[in-house]
Amino acid sequence: MLKKILILAVFLVSVFVGNAQSSKQEIYINRYKDIAISEMARAGVPASIKLAQGILESGSGKSTLARKANNHFGMKCGPAWKGKEYYKEDDDYDDNGKLIKSCFRVFDSANECYIAHSNFLTDPRKRYRYGFLFDLDPKDYKAWSRGLKKAGYATSPTYAEKLIKVIESYNLDRFDDMTPDDTDDTSVVVQRGFFKVNNVKVVLAKEDETPIDIGVAQEVPSKSIVKYNEKIKRSNQTLEKGSRVFLQKKRNGYRGKQKYHAMKTGETLFDVSQKYGISLKKLRKRNRIEDGERPAKGAKIKLRGFRVFKKNKPRIASTNIEDEIKEDFIDDTKKDDEIEFEPEETIDLDESEDFDTFEGEPEIEDTIDTPKQNRKVYHMVTRGETLYGIARRYKTTVDAILTLNKMQSTTISIGQRIRVK
Repeated sequence: MLKKILILAVFLVSVFVGNAQSSKQEIYINRYKDIAISEMARAGVPASIKLAQGILESGSGKSTLARKANNHFGMKCGPAWKGKEYYKEDDDYDDNGKLIKSCFRVFDSANECYIAHSNFLTDPRKRYRYGFLFDLDPKDYKAWSRGLKKAGYATSPTYAEKLIKVIESYNLDRFDDMTPDDTDDTSVVVQRGFFKVNNVKVVLAKEDETPIDIGVAQEVPSKSIVKYNEKIKRSNQTLEKGSRVFLQKKRNGYRGKQKYHAMKTGETLFDVSQKYGISLKKLRKRNRIEDGERPAKGAKIKLRGFRVFKKNKPRIASTNIEDEIKEDFIDDTKKDDEIEFEPEETIDLDESEDFDTFEGEPEIEDTIDTPKQNRKVYHMVTRGETLYGIARRYKTTVDAILTLNKMQSTTISIGQRIRVK
């Protein structure tokens, strides 16, 4: 009987401790998510990474440094620090090998520490160590976690795994999709940040933004933004929220290790261009793909190097899309609305999965006198859609849609109304 009571007591204590730990971390996340999102917009450090590092390095705000010095990232003084100091034993030794107290920075607030942490990672003097991080996809928290370990940010051999575990345990990556406009903190004013794709500066468009808005925030002429982005035609064009907007000219080829990209279902050459920061015109030229041609699923697109030989030109999709649809059904035997994500890739590549989003019902124009078989069916283009994906949804072909709408190419834009039947 006594043994059962002891087992029950141990169980209850473990449950209590587990709930307390969870509560402590959730309180920390709610308290600092706004500054993490703001700093992501300003400096380009993903909010998920910032919060996970803060949780790990400050014990969710309960460490001595966090409580007495508002220092959540274990930032030491260094020769350039002119502010208040706090001393405690850490990992510094004197000439005789004796452990001595280390000097840590004291901040007036945790927010100030969060900003200083961003400045540390973006310091031009440390670009040789951390600069490559800002070439990674800001939504790829696994690549960032591994990158920080690779750069020597922490000595723990499992630092990357610890960060990833914290991010996934508390779904911190949800904050990577947010902007300061989505936060409750109106006291933090930040300037617009950017990240890099193929060493080219990029920002993510906010809701209802135009190239003029982005140009003012980034001090880039709006006409240059129009010039650098193939699907932006006007300075006052309303941009899709979350879409990539290049602030510099795209490169002629990919500067990473990857040589080829395998086309996915519904993916366009423009999608590849955006993903790797390569000029669409140069991408077509390198692969001998004519305007209007669509590479088939699985076709290998060359990202860098010399032009492919004519005989090695990527396979072009059949004009009869029905054949490819049947192929897809045989391959995965999934329902139309299921999405299959590929495994994560290494930190050297930007291999996040792109897919069509099918939102809303088809818009139907109908009158009492119109026979059912002659009804005109229209579709409003939404984020991530391609003409191929739309054709697949309505069980038609790209050629049929092009003919119905008298379109000269397969290029479509968000909000465009397309007749599909």
